[in-house]
Amino acid sequence: MRLVLWGDGQSPHLLKWARALASRVELFVASSRGFAPGFDDLVPVPHRLALDTRPNFDGGNIALLRHLPRFAGWLRQVRADWIHAHYLSSHGTMAWLATAFLGAPGRLVGSAWGSDVLVTPERSAVQRWLLRRVLRACVLSTSDSLYMAARMRAFGAGEVMTFPFGLERLPDLSPVKDDDLFFANRGLEPIYAPQRVIDCFAAIAEHWPRAQLVVANDGSLLGAVQTRARELGLQDQVRFVGRLDADTQADLYRRARWFLSLPQSDSVSVSVLEAMAHGCVPILSDLPANRELVAAGDNGLILADAELPSLPALQSLRARADAVALRHHAWVAEHAMFEPCVQRFVQRLSELQAT
Repeated sequence: MRLVLWGDGQSPHLLKWARALASRVELFVASSRGFAPGFDDLVPVPHRLALDTRPNFDGGNIALLRHLPRFAGWLRQVRADWIHAHYLSSHGTMAWLATAFLGAPGRLVGSAWGSDVLVTPERSAVQRWLLRRVLRACVLSTSDSLYMAARMRAFGAGEVMTFPFGLERLPDLSPVKDDDLFFANRGLEPIYAPQRVIDCFAAIAEHWPRAQLVVANDGSLLGAVQTRARELGLQDQVRFVGRLDADTQADLYRRARWFLSLPQSDSVSVSVLEAMAHGCVPILSDLPANRELVAAGDNGLILADAELPSLPALQSLRARADAVALRHHAWVAEHAMFEPCVQRFVQRLSELQAT
């Protein structure tokens, strides 16, 4: 089976897909940008196309569309059985245009990443129309949450496989957690509401003087978030560490008892799954996909808009935190490992190819 993986080749998420697919299909990869170094050992250069653009993944990618003839020409040379587009409002649109209007062979598969289904189509009628066209053109689509899968079907998707965009390896649980350590690593961008993370931690720190928060990652709101922490008098309790390598991040997951993720919109987050696999107690915003993972007060907290975490709820969870950690680790092992999910995905493509 010959498959083109099409998306942002500099994203670790697309690289994860490539690692899982490389031994199962004859793999080609096209990137709207360049390629992360990890692709060099997976896919030979003749099997790759880099368009070297700077796409806006929220839509309006005129610069990317200028490369449509080149992309379609490369697809005609590859003659893949499947074109697997990741992020529907940019790469999915390009794949649909190439196959529907420029003669590129191959059947479409679309993988939604979150905002392409949950946010972008709300911005304009054109974006909604494009999403419908792309989903209806896909023989198979994938979603990482039941909520997003339902939204995709409402936009006209046919068959949707739902599985978490999960872990490649299951970490060992740390025997010792720091009950005072909170960790947050979502991007410092408006959609992830990092200022709300600081506000929530401030409410905790008011009654918990030994609490510490480590904020990883960066983004356009870094300065504003640092200012907010200083305004709230948290300069001794909040540490900003920037982007982390995988080992350093895993060490923080292992040590932290608590994980904060409060985006305004999201599907099932890989970061939340990683935190759960390491036995962290998640404190999450009230989104449908988060409620697929956490029952409020049972194995974490779900905070409604403007709600702050209560000390009694945190104390109750802290008293049961080791048991919650074991539950989370076991759940991820059973439901959120990436390799078996991709194996089922490839098997389904084989069945569809035979029809």
